[in-house]
Amino acid sequence: MAHEQRIIVTEPLSREATDWLSDRASVQQIAVEDSGFNDALERASGLIVRTYTTVDRDMLDRAPNLRVVGRAGTGLDNIDVDACRERGIEVVHTPNANRQAVVEYVTSILATVLRPLPPPIDRGHTPADWAAARRSATAQRQMSECRLGILGLGAIGKRVAEVATAVGLGVQYHDIEEIPSAHRCGGVPVALDVLLHSSDVLTIHVDGRADNRHFLSTDQFNQLLPNVMLINTSRGFVIDSRALTAMLRTHPDSMAVLDVHEHEPIAADDPLLSVPNATLLPHAASRTAAAQLAMSWVVQDVWMAVERSP
Repeated sequence: MAHEQRIIVTEPLSREATDWLSDRASVQQIAVEDSGFNDALERASGLIVRTYTTVDRDMLDRAPNLRVVGRAGTGLDNIDVDACRERGIEVVHTPNANRQAVVEYVTSILATVLRPLPPPIDRGHTPADWAAARRSATAQRQMSECRLGILGLGAIGKRVAEVATAVGLGVQYHDIEEIPSAHRCGGVPVALDVLLHSSDVLTIHVDGRADNRHFLSTDQFNQLLPNVMLINTSRGFVIDSRALTAMLRTHPDSMAVLDVHEHEPIAADDPLLSVPNATLLPHAASRTAAAQLAMSWVVQDVWMAVERSP
């Protein structure tokens, strides 16, 4: 029975998880753009993807033997779940695997911007150097003076709220769901317009539903505080990048720290590259060894689905 099932992997997984699956099935690591992908797909009973592989109807039409699609990641934005369901193809993913990593990343951004460390003291410093270093280390805002707004109080948003509350930030949130008070993690629910015009820091943690495309555009950016810090570690397409560029140029005391982008890798002509108060990061919020391994263990669910299939 071993190795009769063929499973293709389009983006790298942790070695431990890949080895585990290889002991049970015939595993082929092949990118969508590789010349042999279509032949491999036609024979595959399982398909494992990550962020940059889109599983749509066209791909599924070329996979007559496919029984399961696994996403080594949180959301299913790049998988047509309805099309899979119509074909009797099971879809599995790892919804909580990177939560801690993303929360730590957001916390790191908050600390880096609001309470950065001064440069270390070098050999040969003088008393005047010491005094100048202490003056330059004065933060303009203490975290306890800031109000953190969370757009989307899901699993990650809740944990961000817990951490921020513990540090001393005031926390408010907006979510499309009514969240019981016992599960708000210190956050205060507010209307969207209140969240926008009263948050010193706005961090985005929404899902990948179609309604969220360009959810934040000109009308929303015009409501933000002129010195707001905007953080996005959720989905790049939530933000209209041209509208954000215009806002950042108009308000030089504001800033945006974006880890996700509508187009990845970032295009050379992305308008946000031209504004100094935009910090563009390489989609790295989930890049801890523990999170990468936890996401890679989607292979276990994929294998169980393959075994269940007729």
